[in-house]
Amino acid sequence: MRTFLTICCIFFCYSLVQAQNSGDCRTVIPVCADNQPIPFIVDGSGDINDFGDEDNRPSGCLEKGSNSSLALENNTSWIAFRAGTAGQIGFDIAPVASSGSNITAEWDFALYGPDAECASITNRTAIPIRCNFEANDTNYTGIGVNPINGDVGASFVKQSKNTYDEWIDVQPGEIYYLLVNNYNTNFEGDPETFELTFTGSSVDADQNSALDCTLRDEFLGLDIVGCEGDPDITLSVLRSPAGPDVQNVSWSVDYDDDGTIDDPNLLSGPTATEYVVSSPNTGRYFVSIETSFGVVTDDISIIFHGVPVVEPPIILEDILDDNSRMNNVEIVVNGTSSYEYSVNGSDFQDDPVFNNIPVGTNTFVVNDKNGCGTTEPIEFLVAGYPKFFTPNSDGTNDEWLVYGIETLTNPVVSIFDRYGKLLFQISPSSNGWDGTYNGSQLPASDYWFKLDFERTEDNVLVARTIESHFTLKR
Repeated sequence: MRTFLTICCIFFCYSLVQAQNSGDCRTVIPVCADNQPIPFIVDGSGDINDFGDEDNRPSGCLEKGSNSSLALENNTSWIAFRAGTAGQIGFDIAPVASSGSNITAEWDFALYGPDAECASITNRTAIPIRCNFEANDTNYTGIGVNPINGDVGASFVKQSKNTYDEWIDVQPGEIYYLLVNNYNTNFEGDPETFELTFTGSSVDADQNSALDCTLRDEFLGLDIVGCEGDPDITLSVLRSPAGPDVQNVSWSVDYDDDGTIDDPNLLSGPTATEYVVSSPNTGRYFVSIETSFGVVTDDISIIFHGVPVVEPPIILEDILDDNSRMNNVEIVVNGTSSYEYSVNGSDFQDDPVFNNIPVGTNTFVVNDKNGCGTTEPIEFLVAGYPKFFTPNSDGTNDEWLVYGIETLTNPVVSIFDRYGKLLFQISPSSNGWDGTYNGSQLPASDYWFKLDFERTEDNVLVARTIESHFTLKR
């Protein structure tokens, strides 16, 4: 049996990246049930379309085309709550009319969890566990029982007209993300108001402990994983337990999140109630609020990931079966995010190592699992050569050659004996070497070769040389 040792040549350039910024759920608002109803005033459609402008990828009941209109993300809010006790949880979403005005909002919702992450919501790997995308005949929507007409929540069915979904059974510590969205586009860009009221057996038993109110104390929000180029993130102290009782505010940052404050004086003063974090300023941000009753503090980690920066794949020099002419390849990404990989159109996988990659031109794609970009297909070449050959005219392994040479730019293979004497040269238009010199058979031994070719790097044609050896057997 003949074996192969494989070498790699890369047709490599950085392709444009299809960036998909992280979702608005990154700026989720933590809430509790101890002071209900909870009022919300929302304006605009959010900085980022969490469900895509052009695609039709499903996101539960919010998938594009689930209704005659494709309007999504008008006056949207992202809300988070954490279960404090085991039991049954529901909620009511009720519109609130401004003084002297009519109700124009038509609220829908999608609930994700338990313990979903913003990145998985944005890239559709997390699907809503409860949702509504129906016309709200009573203006109310939610989970449990509609307090207006007594409709009992049921699993979402398109065109069912039931705007309530089933109760959820929760366990202590589980975190849920709630998207509340105004379907109606007749609001002329004005802010819209709604009230959120939690319901269910857990809330009935103890409204103060049904949800974990310590989550709300993280008033800056949950830790954020975003993308370079995302819109600015505004951190606010106005949702803190201090409420309007603010005498002085101090902001600081630990850029490396290593426990050492890098800038203790980002912003301060009695009116410094907001601090704007712009991409790509990754770090852990701290705030200290002086009030009439003491000091309130919080911190939040904000990480901006750049688009995937890929390196030439590593060709793992495994000894492979002679008939396969394949090798194993490891995809290399220079970055700190979480990535998944595809080679030659395969399904994405978390492992960067791919087995049985054929000799010749191949392609790979890297996707940032945090939604920060997907590379265009990038070509790379696996050029293989026999570790040994047997030129005995039996029709098998009679010639030595470099596989995939025809895909290289201006390639020439020069073959030498152990003393450095040039014996033969192979080009894309010539045959392989049959183990002879000037018509005479050469003895069994190790021989050396040098492969010269050209490759484009940063739009410049660069000469490359690879040298190795093989064995002639008789």
